[in-house]
Amino acid sequence: MTKSETDARFDLYMVESFFDAETCREFINEMRRSPVGPATVYGRGQSGSVDERVRKAARLAPSTETVERVRRRLLECRGEVGEHFGVSLSVCEEPQFLRYRVGDFFVAHQDGNTGMLRSDREQSRRVSVVIFLNRQSEAPEAETYGGGSLVFSDWRAGPGRGEFRLSGEAGTLVTFRSETTHEVLPVTHGERYSIVSWYG
Repeated sequence: MTKSETDARFDLYMVESFFDAETCREFINEMRRSPVGPATVYGRGQSGSVDERVRKAARLAPSTETVERVRRRLLECRGEVGEHFGVSLSVCEEPQFLRYRVGDFFVAHQDGNTGMLRSDREQSRRVSVVIFLNRQSEAPEAETYGGGSLVFSDWRAGPGRGEFRLSGEAGTLVTFRSETTHEVLPVTHGERYSIVSWYG
């Protein structure tokens, strides 16, 4: 993997083709047939709540076999991810399968390891994981989406703050420290499919 000077500020660790194109299509096809619920957000309580002012997206529930397949793959690379960040990682949360439709988004937030969140789950999160299942495209194309960039920002950078926009590529895994501020910009066309999880 090569890192640009821009994303080096945010210490991203990325793996291209973490899942191949065929596997990504299989996941998306299964997700389209899966039960759907709203994606939740966490704050000061122990359980998640739905707040579409903060996060508007759908959480899909594929088969247990598919969830475990992704979890096993994440556990396989836990060592190299931990080595990159200089931490020992012992667990991986159950992956969440997400769909963002036109207008869906997730405001700037941190996933944990900040001391700002009260949930035990968020306090144990050390490294966040996003796996893109389809490609971002400026113009509408089959099986792609527009908008929906994963944006990393550093409010401490002052005026014009440091920011890096990551475009989705099918099968790419990106990991980052859970205290890193990030957001998903509103999707403008198509449907954005991804999987998220956390190492602790």
